[in-house]
Amino acid sequence: MNRAVALRDEETLAPSPYLTTVQSAPAPVSRPVATVGIVGLGYVGLPTALAFVAAGAPVVGIDISATRIADIERVDVDLLDSDRFRLRQAMSGQRLHLTTDVTMLATVDVVIVCVPTPVDEHLVPDLGPLRAACAMVVGQARPGQCLMLTSTSYVGTTRDLLVRPLQRRGMEIGTDIHVVFSPERIDPGRVSHQQESVPRVLGGVTDACALRGADVVSGIAPAVHVVSSPEAAEFTKLYENTFRAVNIAFANEMADVAGQFDLDITEVIDAADSKPFGFMAFRPGPGVGGHCIPCDPHYLLWDLRARRAGAPLVEAAMSRIAARPGQIVDRALGALAGRGRSIVDARVAVVGVTYKPNVQDVRESPALEIIGALVALGADVSFVDPLVPAVTSTDGRPVPRVERPADVEWDIAIVHTVHRESDVNWLDDVPVVLDATYRLAPAINRLVP
Repeated sequence: MNRAVALRDEETLAPSPYLTTVQSAPAPVSRPVATVGIVGLGYVGLPTALAFVAAGAPVVGIDISATRIADIERVDVDLLDSDRFRLRQAMSGQRLHLTTDVTMLATVDVVIVCVPTPVDEHLVPDLGPLRAACAMVVGQARPGQCLMLTSTSYVGTTRDLLVRPLQRRGMEIGTDIHVVFSPERIDPGRVSHQQESVPRVLGGVTDACALRGADVVSGIAPAVHVVSSPEAAEFTKLYENTFRAVNIAFANEMADVAGQFDLDITEVIDAADSKPFGFMAFRPGPGVGGHCIPCDPHYLLWDLRARRAGAPLVEAAMSRIAARPGQIVDRALGALAGRGRSIVDARVAVVGVTYKPNVQDVRESPALEIIGALVALGADVSFVDPLVPAVTSTDGRPVPRVERPADVEWDIAIVHTVHRESDVNWLDDVPVVLDATYRLAPAINRLVP
């Protein structure tokens, strides 16, 4: 019998009042969940910790960086306003304990691993942080715990990094200890997609593992969709983000095609989006960044190469995504040349350097690659971003930050990210504005890639 179906059929017999599926009504939290340990307090781990605290659970937050712990204690971290409020409350109460002491993992009932899974400069998965975190968790694991992996990785990660090492310690999965994979679904900076409003997918090594894990996750999610295995849950996350990557690459390509017909791609997408079925709007832009879209599909492709298999459509999409910042640079060069201006010593403003609006995160941001390419060509590049105090380009050099861009005589401005706090009125006085967001109002001085 399919385990997902079996678990749904057994819900009325399950001891937990929380076990739900996507099809079920959200269950109210009526009792605290078990003591929870969060490994990794970044963009996923910290909001997850705060969600469990809000649900009534005592939480131990563990991070190897003492600096990160200190930043959290000062509330000097990038969070939604609602989570910032939660953090202040948690820090004034007794339910959130922050530490670098990994031995504290042995004191909790549930351990949730939320560490990053980046790729290196060759687009090869960097599993170092995840391997280290899982080894730490296994080393401190004790009978009775539930171990949950949330970090996006290749299919089979949960068994390779948690299940087999635990079995080598003599633990029986599903009896002595429970192991599940439940991919994070956090959308930084988006109030409409807070953790408590987004259903979670979960796959357990055994039915007992799935029941225990669903009991935990349903304390902070409106519904839990249980699948047949950790591998199915791992592939679900890869599928979700690869789907987005392919469609973003398509949107960028269609923006280029629209330009060949002298058409506004935004107008076309808006028109297509009026169809109530069979269409989902994806918008073109300067590229993709953050910890998901530029990285996750490469975990899938890397694993497929090891199996001597491939995914040509995904490979093409990721190639197009990697090339997008270079296209923006080429368009900027062409725009300057059209005005008789060389890129050498040209004053270039890059507006917004985070990978998406309303966050401080610059990881994998296309802006850094764009800046690095322009600097290498001899341009005088500065950045304008109310949320970011300092950045370095891909060559490691610091990039000047301008607080009053209206006081500078720019040759061109490249609009990469626009935040709620961003003032873009000064762009009216810039000779050429390359709007890589495709979101600014049309103007005589504005071009799109």
